[in-house]
Amino acid sequence: MRDSITDPERLLEMLDLPQDLLPGAQRAAVLFGLRVPQGYVARMRRRDAQDPLLRQVLPLHAETASHPNFRRDAVGDMAARREGGILHKYHGRALLITTGACAVHCRYCFRRHFPYNEVNAARASWRSALAQIAADESLEEIILSGGDPLSLSNTRLQSLIQALDGIPHVQRLRIHTRTAIVLPQRVDTGLLHCLQSSRLQIVVVVHANHAQELDDNVAEALGRLRASGACLLNQSVLLRGVNDDSQVLIDLSKHLFKLGVLPYYLHLLDKVEGAEHFDVPEQDARILWQNMAAGLPGYLVPKLAREQAGGASKILLGHLE
Repeated sequence: MRDSITDPERLLEMLDLPQDLLPGAQRAAVLFGLRVPQGYVARMRRRDAQDPLLRQVLPLHAETASHPNFRRDAVGDMAARREGGILHKYHGRALLITTGACAVHCRYCFRRHFPYNEVNAARASWRSALAQIAADESLEEIILSGGDPLSLSNTRLQSLIQALDGIPHVQRLRIHTRTAIVLPQRVDTGLLHCLQSSRLQIVVVVHANHAQELDDNVAEALGRLRASGACLLNQSVLLRGVNDDSQVLIDLSKHLFKLGVLPYYLHLLDKVEGAEHFDVPEQDARILWQNMAAGLPGYLVPKLAREQAGGASKILLGHLE
């Protein structure tokens, strides 16, 4: 993470891209900084400004435009806040904002405006969050999110997981991470020990949007996670100019399954301020999903879904016959 690219000019130089992209990239990076690991950049095609991996991380002038239906809090996180960095939206599970740090800054991130300084479970060594979880016996599953929980050190992660182990009604731990895809070296021996030593059922939800992201290093990292006993799922976001093509999505599902990861969700874009240029209309998304369903066995078709602020669950938009 220390060696990540944070300067748009350097990113353009590494990929031999035209410098006329630089002014817009610099303006957009003021609003939401650039961060991308060098290993992820190495998977991009040189001299291709439309590379699907590059489009996910390169700041663009389009991010500076305002659109009436795109908000800073796209999914109602602020209304779901509880004391101690907890978000509680759905029955039986709660989400911990473990950190604001992430190995990559995805330009479509629905928490790109999130006030991490105000809402962070790591304050006071998790005490407030853990007390609330212990007091609510309806909570069977805890979700670690952020930012990215794998931005935390193994020591801090193990401390948190051990504390959750001691709460009898908590049965499952879900870890949402993009880091395993963009910086697979993070899946090290210490992390695997954290997961293997817990009594909880571990679910790791990774985030890949395109098969080009899944190189040999990622395959090895996912194999290590799978060998630890974790259940591996993937969630993708449908992004214009990245994966809004049924064959691209079919290829992604097949490649994920080869690596032992089950496709879980295909999300419509959360309408966050600064990401309008990634939006795919719902009707187009339905057609893409139907094409996927026609070209894949049912177990490889992710659920097409969108999140609605204040809803009791995500809204499913596709149904298999």
